[in-house]
Amino acid sequence: MAALPDAEKLCAQLVRALQGVVGPSTAMVGIHTGGAWVAERLHAALALKFPLGLLDPAFYRDDYAKQGLAKDPKRSKIPFDVEGKDLLLVDDVLYTGRTVRAAMNELFDYGRPASIALVVLAERDGRQLPVCAQHAGARVEVPAGMRLRLRRDAEGRLSLELERAA
Repeated sequence: MAALPDAEKLCAQLVRALQGVVGPSTAMVGIHTGGAWVAERLHAALALKFPLGLLDPAFYRDDYAKQGLAKDPKRSKIPFDVEGKDLLLVDDVLYTGRTVRAAMNELFDYGRPASIALVVLAERDGRQLPVCAQHAGARVEVPAGMRLRLRRDAEGRLSLELERAA
C-alpha cells in the first residue's frame, strides 16, 4: 500500500481550492471531532466573516439506537444565522456518507441555508449513501478491515493513520 498523504499539506491544498469559492455569505461548520480540527484550520486561513460553527450529529445518525452516545459527546454550536448562508460543511474522512447525512439533518434544524458544499480532508471508497464531496484533499485507498483516522498531536499537528476497524 502507498504511504498516506500528509494531512498538513492537504489542509493547505484545501485552503487554496476554497479561496475561489468563498463569498460574503459563506460560513463554515465543522463536524466533531476530526472535521472540527480541519475546519478550525480552514476557517482561520480563509478569514471568514462569520464565526466557525461546530456540529456533533450523533443524535441524528440512523444507527444511534445501535451505537448509543459516544464516551465524550460534543456540543453543537452554530453562532450565526444559517438562513440563506452558503455553508462549507467540513469533515475529516468521507466514508459511508452517513455522518454527512446526519449533519445536514441537524443543520436544517438551525434554518435553511442557500447551499451546502461538503469539504473533506480525505475520501475513501465504501459509500452507502449518494453523498459526494465538492472539495476533497485526497482520495485514499484503504485496505479491507482498516479505518482511516485523523489524529492531532499535542502541538496541533494533523496526521492521517490507518487502524483496524472495530
